[in-house]
Amino acid sequence: MRRRRPPQDDLHNKERWLISYADFITLLFAFFVVMYSVSSVNEGKYKVLSETFTGVFNAPQRSLQPVTVGGQPVRAPQQQHEDVIPPPVTEAPRNPELDAEGRTEALRTMANQLAMEFDELINQGVVSLETSSEWIELNLPNSMLFGSGDAEPHYDSFEVIEKIASVLRNRDNAVKVEGFTDNQPIRTSRFPSNWELSTARAAAVARMLMMEGIEPERLAAVGYGQYQPVARNDTEEGRRRNRRVVLLISRDASIRGAVR
Repeated sequence: MRRRRPPQDDLHNKERWLISYADFITLLFAFFVVMYSVSSVNEGKYKVLSETFTGVFNAPQRSLQPVTVGGQPVRAPQQQHEDVIPPPVTEAPRNPELDAEGRTEALRTMANQLAMEFDELINQGVVSLETSSEWIELNLPNSMLFGSGDAEPHYDSFEVIEKIASVLRNRDNAVKVEGFTDNQPIRTSRFPSNWELSTARAAAVARMLMMEGIEPERLAAVGYGQYQPVARNDTEEGRRRNRRVVLLISRDASIRGAVR
């Protein structure tokens, strides 16, 4: 007896599940890609964005009074000159009870604390720490804080700044943050030259210190670009040494008097 062939439509119906299965696999792959991208968020962007939103939502109400349609706009009553109260001037905490010798001793204590925090990196030659009776100079390579040609702090930089802030907190010593680069030219829409890059990096470190509780009145940021090298720029090792951020911690409290 001749065997009956199944209709062609039945074959197509039996294989339609492959289309649904392929769609499911594609959606599953897209789901894992999205989850990976969310888990790899840059902490530097997150902290800056978080602080920005906090400042916006905690800002005082600044909306104007609505004007009735057809009516005259309401003017705010003018205050007399003597009623105007100037905003308070904020200053960093002072320690007037310490004389010059006491402040020198306190500076030496801070230097010892920084040496303990960065003991391993100092022994490896990655970080350098120099002290005198008036200054502490902490030299950090740019690679510890930033990516190449960028002024956005990377993930590992926050641990470094937290260590420094733990030593500077609850004191009044002025802190000058200096940024330096090598002589390799940079010309982007954000950084037309190494001056802008070094200044942006110094300002980023100062802002991170402020986010960790260091009073902004104690901080200053300056960029030198490629013009204050500590090594020759014709070797890779020399260029690496020139790409750095230096924190100068003063014995004194006045930031403008401390800037050398």
